[in-house]
Amino acid sequence: STPISIGPFVLEKQPYDPIADFTHIASIGSAPCVVMANPAAGINTIVDLENAAKKSGNLQFGSGGPASIGHIYGEMMARALGVKMTHVPYRGGAPMTTDLIAGTIPVGIDVITAFVPFFKNGQIKPLAVTSAQRSPLAPDVPTVTESGHARIVLDNFFGVSGPAKLPPDIVASVNAATNEVLAQPDILKRLVELGVTATPGTPAQFAGFVKSQVSALQPVVKTVRITL
Repeated sequence: STPISIGPFVLEKQPYDPIADFTHIASIGSAPCVVMANPAAGINTIVDLENAAKKSGNLQFGSGGPASIGHIYGEMMARALGVKMTHVPYRGGAPMTTDLIAGTIPVGIDVITAFVPFFKNGQIKPLAVTSAQRSPLAPDVPTVTESGHARIVLDNFFGVSGPAKLPPDIVASVNAATNEVLAQPDILKRLVELGVTATPGTPAQFAGFVKSQVSALQPVVKTVRITL
């Protein structure tokens, strides 16, 4: 997600157009972020988070760094909920996790993969995954859609893209090869272990998805003035 739907817009001079400068060939898969809280914060659902943000007037949330997908999602969520939230940037997910467990910050947002053990041992409370479907890594954790907020669905996606105006036969060939790999049981099993849901499809479907992600995230980056 970051190089395509976030990266170009956080730099002072946009280095490339994520739509016009690429041929988006094949979707590989997606992994959601997860909104989570320190158990002592008393925030167990997205509704609780919304209420806590309204009560405090300035709820803090951590992410793995400025302009990370967790940062962008937090800003997107704050706008959708109509609340004030302050981003606390960390140099990676590990120090953010340490502070979330310690209660230094009440809320954290990051890609789900590394956090499942902390959910299981009760050190971190998952509130919702940011995808439209539940994650196979944490099937008991509701989605933001189930929490009543379909407007803030966001996936961290993976795919194959190439230079603009690639010949259609090359696009079709690479897309077919990618989908063939994604149909292999051992590949699917490994993706599930990584928290990634396979999303095979056509080049047109992937290009449309990328365009929708850019349309959703670019205004957030520009409005909040997130820069690197």
